[in-house]
Amino acid sequence: MKIALVHDYLVQYGGAERVLEAFTEIFPKAPIYTMVYDKKLMNKAFSDRKIFTSFLQKIPFIGSHHRLFPILMPMAIEQFNLSEYDIVLSDSNSYAKGAITMPKTLHITYCHTPMRYAWDDCHKYLREFKYSNITKKLVPFAMNYIRLWDKISADRPDIYIANSNFVSIRIKKYYNKDTFIINPPVSTKNFYISESIEDYYLMIGRALPYKRFDIVIEAFNKLGLPLKIIGKGPEMDQLKKNAKKNIEFLGYLDDKEISRYYSKCKAFLFPPEEDFGIAPLEAMASGRPVVAFRGGGALESVIENKTGSFFNEQTPESVINIIRNFNHDKFNSAEIRNHALKFDKEIFKDKIREFIEKEYKKFTTPNHY
Repeated sequence: MKIALVHDYLVQYGGAERVLEAFTEIFPKAPIYTMVYDKKLMNKAFSDRKIFTSFLQKIPFIGSHHRLFPILMPMAIEQFNLSEYDIVLSDSNSYAKGAITMPKTLHITYCHTPMRYAWDDCHKYLREFKYSNITKKLVPFAMNYIRLWDKISADRPDIYIANSNFVSIRIKKYYNKDTFIINPPVSTKNFYISESIEDYYLMIGRALPYKRFDIVIEAFNKLGLPLKIIGKGPEMDQLKKNAKKNIEFLGYLDDKEISRYYSKCKAFLFPPEEDFGIAPLEAMASGRPVVAFRGGGALESVIENKTGSFFNEQTPESVINIIRNFNHDKFNSAEIRNHALKFDKEIFKDKIREFIEKEYKKFTTPNHY
């Protein structure tokens, strides 16, 4: 089988990129097709892989400004010639599923979410990102085109894999497609249970509006408890201005340092409604309980009162209430870690490998599907 991997863009290392990394380990000879690849922003991830990029790669500073070019993305993903491949495995938050394949090619898409800013988050997209007023007036016209393209391109994959039940429901709503569910991978071997816990809560991620770091910072300003935040992002400067001295911003850290902070925190805070969310499982792989918003993929990874607790509203008051009543000593670290091990990367790789082999066999059988 000759396989190609298709990814939206390689301009940050997040959950989708970890899935792609697992795909490259399953299929080490498979090239990667992506609209934009920025080596510096990727911190050398995938630097040893054969990567094909689109015409967007020639635009200066495209890596950090790719959100300004949504109207060009459909054309960019469609330009790739994938005719020589037996299987195309796309890893898609937005455009990768729209790659065009031949009738003889089995196209399987691992869908992290239907394109959020085209559908349920389109109004948030305009409100939260810092565009000029002129750009904001033009974007809705572009979104009409993007929605039409997204709906049409949703028919191109032969099979959908959703990363969670939460996303599966959204795929059914917007694309009317049935899905298989395989949760994303966690490199549990990188995390460990610490012998001692320190006096701080922890939050990790890119500082984007939907991550809702703001409500946790406001809550901890009032609580006065120690909070450490790891990560970077466009909202970070404003968050720092709003935070009191009990909140420490650690910026970007390497994996070893992140593992240490996970292992020693009282609890890991997770305020967004994510499609799935790998960070809570990294905390659980470290034996630490998670305090999460009761919504999205966290409901599929966190077991209430066993591996963590939930707050019901994305408000500072709701965070304050859960933290005031939170007792980290009631949680069993070994039990929490054992739960996280079910999501290990090697298990994910076995599931993907078996799934693709089975579906390709069916696809190449006469009168398939």
